Amino acid sequence: MITVSNLCAGYGGVDVIKNISFTVKRGEGLCILGPNGCGKSTLLKAIARIIAYRGIITLEGRNIAAVPRKELAKKIALLGQNMRIYFPYTVYETVALGRYAYSEGFLKNLSPEDKAAIEDAIEKLDIEDIKDRMIDELSGGQLQRVFLAKTLAQNPDIILLDEPTNHLDLKNQVELLRYLTLWMRENNKTFIGVFHDLNLAHHLGNAALLMSNGEIAAMDTVDTVLNSDVLKSVYGIDVRAFMLESLGKWK
Repeated sequence: MITVSNLCAGYGGVDVIKNISFTVKRGEGLCILGPNGCGKSTLLKAIARIIAYRGIITLEGRNIAAVPRKELAKKIALLGQNMRIYFPYTVYETVALGRYAYSEGFLKNLSPEDKAAIEDAIEKLDIEDIKDRMIDELSGGQLQRVFLAKTLAQNPDIILLDEPTNHLDLKNQVELLRYLTLWMRENNKTFIGVFHDLNLAHHLGNAALLMSNGEIAAMDTVDTVLNSDVLKSVYGIDVRAFMLESLGKWK
């Protein structure tokens, strides 16, 4: 579905990611793993066309560099770890922003299809009881669910996830993962997600891409990557042994 070929990108003329290449098929999930500063978020920003890049990214065989921004928004959505509140919209209005690429006006002239997509996302994320509240009154967990609902209302083929569970408590992490998994299975959709918590990769992804210093250190199935020797060299710690030791402390 999406192919990344020889991708390089960075800031101030310095490449943070170098010659990244991979393919993700429709209905699959790719977890991007690696220590801080290895280029994970930069990779997502390049795929979302937020920053300039060299190389080629194709979506269903079409180079995204030639796709108009509004049309690209119908195909790819980015859900970050700290979505900012610029204006105190209601929950409903915030979710409705996900339909911007499909509508002619800003929160105006919503079509029946737009309204159906908004209501469906609100229902799926179980936020009907707060849809009239202002988003600056919400907790962090509620707010992340609202932003996920906005992303689902956008109805993209691919969601890019940049640490979506960061700063969420365990309950909200589990719920967010459940919503994403359900969305993928029901709609044959795809995600590419950056995660610090390696346990989340086990629950979500089909494949894992392990990065080190802006390059691919390993890419394979999640189980293969998380059980490989390269994991220890990239993180500088025997991750698997630590995880098993931690698990053994549970009674």
